[in-house]
Amino acid sequence: MEALKKFDNVTPILEVNHLGKAFGSNQVLKDIDFKIKQGDVVCIIGSSGSGKSTLLRCINMLETPTSGEILHDKENILNKRKEITSYRAKVGMVFQQFNLFNNMNVIENCMIGVTKVLKKDKEYAKNISLKYLEKVGMAPYINAKPHQLSGGQKQRVAIARALAMEPEVLLFDEPTSALDPEMVGEVLAVMRELAKEGMTMIIVTHEMAFARDVSTRTVFMEKGVIIEDDIPQVIFNNPKHTRTREFLSRFMEQ
Repeated sequence: MEALKKFDNVTPILEVNHLGKAFGSNQVLKDIDFKIKQGDVVCIIGSSGSGKSTLLRCINMLETPTSGEILHDKENILNKRKEITSYRAKVGMVFQQFNLFNNMNVIENCMIGVTKVLKKDKEYAKNISLKYLEKVGMAPYINAKPHQLSGGQKQRVAIARALAMEPEVLLFDEPTSALDPEMVGEVLAVMRELAKEGMTMIIVTHEMAFARDVSTRTVFMEKGVIIEDDIPQVIFNNPKHTRTREFLSRFMEQ
């Protein structure tokens, strides 16, 4: 963690303190602590069932934490439930299954949050949506319905929809796991470009090469606990914990 100390004086956008989440007697998250600063690209890795997606869903308030706090701009969002919609506009999310509206075309899918949540007029919403659809290479498909698109195209539309809200932080919940292998690259390429441009992102992923090459920090989780949180050079080349080494051993041998 020594490598991270030089960033300690930067005010975090998001701060997770002693976060816990239980479903009945099943404690899925246990005493989670970490901070997200502007420009961070944090990849969260770990086995299925380690709590990665639940953590992301708690940060976005799709799940309500059982304990702890989530600070956004130094205010605990758990105390401000009525303002969750405006919080989510600033902390956007891209889902594993795209979550596009099937009855709307591509441009309408991108515009709806801008008009309904940000209360912008339709002309602004169309222009900002076109800007980000062009960015992800989907501008030629603005009139297509989701069922006419490939999985990779749907996910790129979902990313453009999230970007159209111009969030401070973008959360990605295993954004490539529902894609055919040949479509994974086109989505990762968009995310690499966003990282290069300084977009603050938290990414739950099984794409180890992406995490190694793109993240500014990599977090390894197991059984609802953060085992290791460091720069990718440490996590992938010289992890401190046995469980991290075991998890990554197959990848590092390639």
